[in-house]
Amino acid sequence: MKKIITLLLTAAIITSASTAFAGTIPRECTPLNADERAVQITENIISPYLDEASDGLGYALACGRANTAIRKAVIANETEGYSYTDLSPIAQNAIRTVCDMRLRPEAYKQAEDELRVLLADIIVDVQNGKDYMQAVKEAYIKIYRTVEPSFNYDEQFSLDTCYRHIPAVGSEKFTVAKRLLLEALQNSVGDNTAYSET
Repeated sequence: MKKIITLLLTAAIITSASTAFAGTIPRECTPLNADERAVQITENIISPYLDEASDGLGYALACGRANTAIRKAVIANETEGYSYTDLSPIAQNAIRTVCDMRLRPEAYKQAEDELRVLLADIIVDVQNGKDYMQAVKEAYIKIYRTVEPSFNYDEQFSLDTCYRHIPAVGSEKFTVAKRLLLEALQNSVGDNTAYSET
């Protein structure tokens, strides 16, 4: 009897642990201008659809369901004043990333292996208190310059979108770069309380 109770308790703990993080938006895939409260609200609304995307539901269907749920929540005034245009991009990025990670895990592993080396100095700088947003910009520049060494970030992003010449880089590299920098921020020796983005 004691073994059965122990087995049931173990199963309950494992089940609760595995569902505690169900439907969580990976913070590295949120838009840079999204604040943490908007991400939390979006997460609460779209959690079931993130789970479905992780389990194999396609991007378009998962996004359609998530956007419908967001629209309903906005109309019902359940989003603390955040609009559909605030929350929908967060949902779309999260679902796209979750689907992409499921379909191309090796690309994310390879990106992490490469970026831990390429961005090592920036990661250490963030751990030592460097501003996260500045670090993201510097990381993006380094990533773009692996493809085109002469790439001028400020010049290109100052142009109208149709005139920009941006090197082709896999989106997984930017996602992984943000994750590595967020991990560094969590291990920072400075004060992280001012950081409200993801």
